[in-house]
This record gives sequence, C-alpha cells and structure tokens, in this order.
Amino acid sequence: MIQPTLLQPADRRLAAAAISSILILGSARLLLDIFKTNHQPHLSTIHNKPSPQPIFLSPADRRSFSPAKCNPFEGQWVWNDDHNVTSSSSPSPLYTEDSCPYLVKQTTCQRNGRPDGAYQRWRWKPAGCELPPFEAAKMLDVVRGKRVMFVGDSVMRSQFESMVCMVQAAVPRGARSFDRVPPRKVFRAGGEWDVTLEYYWAPFIVESISDHATNHTVHKRLVSLDAIDKHGATWKEADVLVFESYVWWMHKPFINATYGSPENIREYDVATAYKVAMETWANWLEANINPRRQSVFFMSMSPTHL
Repeated sequence: MIQPTLLQPADRRLAAAAISSILILGSARLLLDIFKTNHQPHLSTIHNKPSPQPIFLSPADRRSFSPAKCNPFEGQWVWNDDHNVTSSSSPSPLYTEDSCPYLVKQTTCQRNGRPDGAYQRWRWKPAGCELPPFEAAKMLDVVRGKRVMFVGDSVMRSQFESMVCMVQAAVPRGARSFDRVPPRKVFRAGGEWDVTLEYYWAPFIVESISDHATNHTVHKRLVSLDAIDKHGATWKEADVLVFESYVWWMHKPFINATYGSPENIREYDVATAYKVAMETWANWLEANINPRRQSVFFMSMSPTHL
C-alpha cells in the first residue's frame, strides 16, 4: 500500500476548490489534480509490473483553474454543444447508462422510460473561469494509493456512482472490482493505481433507525443526535471525505430524536436537531481527522430527485 502524501498549502487550497466543484456538478466532475506536484517521486513498479508514465499537473492545468481567482459556487449551467466544445470543457456525456454497470435502477433515466438524452449535455461553468477537462487516467493517477469516501443519502450515492462511471473505463477489467456490503459500496481500481472510491449510506450523518442502506424506514424517522462513532469507525482512515446531509431532514418540520439517553425520545424542531447533529459531526472531525493528511468537504442543501 502506498502511503498517502501530504499536500502543500497551495495544493490544499486547490484541492478545496476542485472538490467543491463536485458539490455543484450533478455529473460529479471532480478533478483532484492536486495530490501531486511536478517534483514528487513516482513509483516505478507495482506488483513487479512497470507502471504507466506518471501524469502530473501541467502549468496549463494550474493556470486554467485558480482557486484564488475563481469561485466554483458562482456560475451557471450551459449547454455543451459538441460542435462548440472549447479546450477547457469536456465533451458530453462522459459516460452513458450502457457504458457503466454500476448505476442503481432509480437513476437510470432512459431505462426507466425517458425518451431523450438532452439532459446529459449540460455542464457547470463557473463565472470566472473554465473547469479543467476531466481525464479519467489523470484522476486515478493523482489519487493513487488513496481512499476517497462519499458519505450521505441517495443524493451523495449518485455523486459516487457518477465518479465511478467516469473513471471505470480507464481501468482494465481484471483490475477493477465493485462490492456492495451495506452500508457501503466500494469500487477498487487496482493494478498500478491502488485507488478506492467508496460510498457510505448515512442519511443523517449521525446514527438513526434509517442506517441500513437497503432496508430502512422512510416515513418513520428517529435520529440519535449525539451518536456517530459506529459510522466514524469506517470513515476515520479515508484520505478524502465528502459529506452530505439535507433532504432526509426535510420530511416534516419536526423530527423525533434522542440526545443523551437513547430512551429519552422527544420531538425536535428540524432546524434545531440539524444544528445539534452537525455539532456532533464537527466534534468527531476535530477528534479523529488529521488535517495534514486528510481532506474533508461538506454539501448541505441539495435538490430532491423524486
């Protein structure tokens, strides 16, 4: 196993901006081209096989997306016309339902009867710059030897599946695997990359009676506002953690929850319960995450997909 490398301060800022882009993009166009520099050593052989030529950031990559000059949260969706694709925008779509076997049936629009494919041709354009083009091989190379974990509800699951679909074609069939062990889904790109992309079902981030990924209650909800350690035992060794929690809190204006004793069940205003849960999560981060080795990102408000 390759040990994670520390990010330099400038690269950490670029990482924040790059991963922030995935929180905007429905297609999960996350380009983590910030985990290496042009001066890093590169592993020459893995499993006694020559590795491919290293794919490092070029000066053009760094100039095209500067977090100091571009806020990825401000922008608009633009139509991606293949006849007018610029050098800094990726042709669409980056994958199709037929090309990716890892999509759940709820999110395969065309298999569920949608007749058109035009919805796949929109891309997010920040107001002050262009996002770098997505390259699957570069994505895998810059997160070589790392665990990237997406945590949340089905909105975050879609982000995870989209990322897997964008990179899987670059991995030889015999070197990739996909395992479903609730509450996790794990995609591994082996061989020369040794990359793990993971999804962890935790719709409230803190513990609840809805924590089984496939056999959970939807209408009856009970949240343990100060309990998170059972989830956190799986999260703590990830190199990159992307959290999301919002839709499941908005079922009703009040929610049943516990705090302190698991027997002390009472009705909370949703905003109050959400705040307490986020404080529990933040305290867990402070106690368990090493900011010199790990990166954490959070997405709150998100669209429904009913």
